[in-house]
Amino acid sequence: MSDPINKRYDESAAEANRALRQAAQQQRSAQQQAAQRQRAAAKQEAAPQSAEPVAPAARPAQPVQNAARTVNSAQQQAAQRAEAARSVRQSAPARQPVSAAQRFYAAEVEEPEYEDDAPIRKRRDGQSGCLGGVIYFAFVLSVSIILACVGWLAASDVLALNKEPIEATITLDKDIFSEKVVTVENENGSEERETVRCVDLDYLADQLKTAGIIQYKSLFKLYCNFSHADRQIDPGTYELNTNYDYRALVKKMQIGSGAMVTTKVTIPEGFSMEQIFRRLEKEDVCSYEDLMDAAANYQYNYSFLDEAQIGDASRLEGFLFPDTYEFYQGMQASSAINKFLVNFHNRLTKEMLDVSAQRGYTLQQMITIASMIEKEAANDEERALISSVIYNRMNAGMPLQIDSTIMYVLPEHGDVLTEEETHIDSPYNTYTNTGLPPTPIANPGLASINAALKPAQTSYLYYALDAEAGTHQFFNSYGEFQAFVARQNYTG
Repeated sequence: MSDPINKRYDESAAEANRALRQAAQQQRSAQQQAAQRQRAAAKQEAAPQSAEPVAPAARPAQPVQNAARTVNSAQQQAAQRAEAARSVRQSAPARQPVSAAQRFYAAEVEEPEYEDDAPIRKRRDGQSGCLGGVIYFAFVLSVSIILACVGWLAASDVLALNKEPIEATITLDKDIFSEKVVTVENENGSEERETVRCVDLDYLADQLKTAGIIQYKSLFKLYCNFSHADRQIDPGTYELNTNYDYRALVKKMQIGSGAMVTTKVTIPEGFSMEQIFRRLEKEDVCSYEDLMDAAANYQYNYSFLDEAQIGDASRLEGFLFPDTYEFYQGMQASSAINKFLVNFHNRLTKEMLDVSAQRGYTLQQMITIASMIEKEAANDEERALISSVIYNRMNAGMPLQIDSTIMYVLPEHGDVLTEEETHIDSPYNTYTNTGLPPTPIANPGLASINAALKPAQTSYLYYALDAEAGTHQFFNSYGEFQAFVARQNYTG
């Protein structure tokens, strides 16, 4: 109730109620005292009469009457106050009807009654509730702001948003990769076990973090684990930058991607397989050991290679076509070798195969002749002449006596073979063995291959290097050859 008249009525009613309670309490107290006195008087009457007269007992009805008069007085006062309150209410304007919600609220907030008139301290429920709400709101707002900031920072790193432009080169060696068996779903929907190569995510995340490409290693590793990116990344050297989000980073760290660092390597004509592999290792394409293993054991689908020779790396000698190539740094060894074989396959013509068959030689034997021409010829004009000497000596049943075949198997040698070196025990020693060596001794270029297929028509059986001119002289007889050699100073 909010109007003053109702408030005065309520206060009068409350005061009347307190007076009635006090009067009732006094009446009960007087009745108890009267009862005690009556019990005491009854005990005295039951006792034997003594000689001395007994004073008459106190009148018990007097306190009760006094209490009754007090109660009647309190009731009259309460009735007077109630009548005064009713008069005030009748003289006041009509009260507005009270809703059920207001009656419920008034019943809920009704203050407890007290027996005394001590002042009641004002309740602070409303004040503490408002302050608590403000504190709770501030707490929720602060946590929301913090979570939003953390989420924005994480999203900025994952999605590469507003990151400082940074470029870096990351190298992933084969040593940081390991194999593990995983369960995958095949095309039929059934599961099967297979072995996959996985990168060390701790090492990768450290490299990317150190280079400034990512900011949060744990977040990147979480993404990789969720997307199985550790199975998708390949060894190699990659040029990365902060414009790549996490998904793009994984795509870029794969063989053949645009971010993979490439290097151009020129292989001269006449390089042996070992020399080629050593150069590729020097240029960080792949290791020499990996290349030799791939040369021996990887199965390449080319008709000019003999599958029966798998396990022997020398089966590729002569077919690694010399040229300028662009390799990925850290690429797979078999892929690097395949670049040479594809180039050779593209240059091989039907005419070459037909001419080789007409001469009665296999393609590998024809490449072996071309490799000797490549190692011996000083210029293009000499290639066909040296080719004719090789064919003439083989047709005559003579040893070829070509120094480069022995040098092929000697780890160290000079420009001119010693007498002892010409007698080494090796199938590549064309001084002591007739016919062709078992494999090519180098990788010839196209000019030497054509010279092997189409030799010059001569009767030459010998040739020797002119030390001053740097070219070769050709002879029909051994005497002419010996006389020319005697005049040369090959020791320099």
